Amino acid sequence: MAKTVDELASQLGGFDGLRVLVRCDLNVPLDAGEITDEGRIRASVPTLRYLSERGAKVIVMAHLGRPQGEPDAAYSLKPVAKRLTELLGAEVVAASDAVGPSARAAVEAMSNGDVVLLENVRFNAGETSKDGAERSAFADQLASLADAFVSDGFGVVHRKQASVYDLAQRLPHAAGGLVLKEIEVLRRLTESPVRPYVVVLGGSKVSDKLGVIDNLLTKADRLLIGGGMVFTFLKAQGLEVGKSLLEADQLDTVRAYLDQAAAAGVEIVLPSDVVVAPAFDAEDAASVVAVDGIPSDQLGLDIGPESRAAFARALADAKTVFWNGPMGVFEKPAFAEGTRAVAEALTRIDGLSVVGGGDSAAAVRQLGFADDQFDHISTGGGASLEYLEGKTLPGLDVLKD
Repeated sequence: MAKTVDELASQLGGFDGLRVLVRCDLNVPLDAGEITDEGRIRASVPTLRYLSERGAKVIVMAHLGRPQGEPDAAYSLKPVAKRLTELLGAEVVAASDAVGPSARAAVEAMSNGDVVLLENVRFNAGETSKDGAERSAFADQLASLADAFVSDGFGVVHRKQASVYDLAQRLPHAAGGLVLKEIEVLRRLTESPVRPYVVVLGGSKVSDKLGVIDNLLTKADRLLIGGGMVFTFLKAQGLEVGKSLLEADQLDTVRAYLDQAAAAGVEIVLPSDVVVAPAFDAEDAASVVAVDGIPSDQLGLDIGPESRAAFARALADAKTVFWNGPMGVFEKPAFAEGTRAVAEALTRIDGLSVVGGGDSAAAVRQLGFADDQFDHISTGGGASLEYLEGKTLPGLDVLKD
């Protein structure tokens, strides 16, 4: 097991005056430089505040977007530093690089309890390099800034990257509270779920969820399928899906899942009606059709009202629910009601309700739901899925002592 932050403090004789590098996941969506979903920033605050209040010099590392290993102003973390300042109630100094002169000057000027945010670590090619030597060299530069390392960015622990994996091999380390909470919830989903256990999967592609379906098909009592991925399931049953998203190369795999579920007594719930339109931006032309009547010139963009009611009924008696992936193109009001219906059903669960990060987390917030209406909103879409697939996550494995 990984050390907790408290155990690391005991090992080091306290944090007072020590420089602690904290890997957070601050990869938030931006629109014209404005943060549109600050969930990951808020989730990072407790560990940062805990360390600061104990006298640590807190040096925060994170990435934003996918810059190509060099500085790109569109992916700067400066808007994040501003919001962190507001949430912590104390200035967060934003360095203009991760390991260069600005970062070093900012760290050298720190007093106990101060917080510095390094610039996007992905502005350095060594962060994501497949070349172990290049990655190690960048990790060495990061390690030279600090005395200890806390991994608290669950959304990146499935990545073998310098600030996630290599750094932990160079400094005394611990898992932050956010990471430990995520692991505790995911273990409840995979090792001892209270039944009935219902898994809701949506999003665009079946191929993104193959491992999860494969691993949970024998663990869940019921699978509800929506989003763009549902049309591959419908096609596998012999239905026509018009212009809807279809992964033809996954049809045999989906047929095998349907057969496996039937043999195991696991119920797979598919929509009976869908909202269709000629195009994504044709909201005014949206209509509801049965799944066996999708017009050839239309594409499905949400589950229909009959399906929303059926999904709500299928969730009503659940004691454990994991949901990953919206039911439709929730960003557009005409195609958001399926996602809203699932979210509302989760708020009424008498048990554990988990929203699996990524687009699902963004959707519930955009639709006006509060975080505390669910038991847990994961900060790690990809990491959560890989954990549920049963994969080893490098960023967690390296923390074990």
